[in-house]
Amino acid sequence: MNCEHNVVYGMVSGLALVMDVYRPETQNGYGIVHINGSGWHSALAYNAEQLKESPNGLPYIEALVYAGYTVFALNHRQAPRFKYPAAVDDVQRAVRYVRHNASHWGIRADRIGANGGSSGGNLVSLLGTLSGEGDPNDLDPVNRESAGVQCVVARAAILDCTTCEGYRVDPMIADYLGMLYPRREGMPPQPTEEQTYRQASPLHHVSPTTAPFLLIHGDADDVVPFKQSVVFHEALQQAGVASQFMPIAGGGHGPFPGAINPPDYIGASVSWFDEHLRAR
Repeated sequence: MNCEHNVVYGMVSGLALVMDVYRPETQNGYGIVHINGSGWHSALAYNAEQLKESPNGLPYIEALVYAGYTVFALNHRQAPRFKYPAAVDDVQRAVRYVRHNASHWGIRADRIGANGGSSGGNLVSLLGTLSGEGDPNDLDPVNRESAGVQCVVARAAILDCTTCEGYRVDPMIADYLGMLYPRREGMPPQPTEEQTYRQASPLHHVSPTTAPFLLIHGDADDVVPFKQSVVFHEALQQAGVASQFMPIAGGGHGPFPGAINPPDYIGASVSWFDEHLRAR
């Protein structure tokens, strides 16, 4: 598995946004943007681990590369230093960059997939639900490209920021968004907070043009509510979007610790891309 490290896909005030590009021996002509989970946060130390190098993501990258996919593993700006929507802007920029340079990577520009878990699942789900239209008047030709993806695999994803009360991800959401969500009875309306929480939630962007989704979630997840994937799957079906939901019995957050005879969810991820990305 060949890897080109630290490819710069954008610059923000002197900060380089980088990705690692994993290329198979024999390419199938399709690319996958991969975003690891981190709760949208990283340590402030100079020697902090890079998001794109998280070992939790390597089994998925290896399986996709083995199947012939070119995989783009991203860093993006993270809290506590950077707040929403910086991470969303960055991952959309990454898709635009990959699309603009598709011929260089030997992949189709019109068929790009996205794979991610937890907060990375939130971000790839936004890539699959937001229109991501480019700006035809932008001086940077990369920004004229679409940031939309054509197929998504999301694991234990945060799909509705408004319904995480009591779960471990809740304070991470508040810090990432830079505000608390008004949940207490009798509180006056807070439209800015309500709008921001909804904007950061893929559930509130589902439409008939949403990309096909494979959702994977452990039913014992105490970090992100399992029910979110259930509700999101139902919303996709109601919108007429191709969707498959794979619950993991006994599985917790992350690589589904405690899972009871788990299915081959990594193999299912590859098959989903084969069926819904390559088949068109």
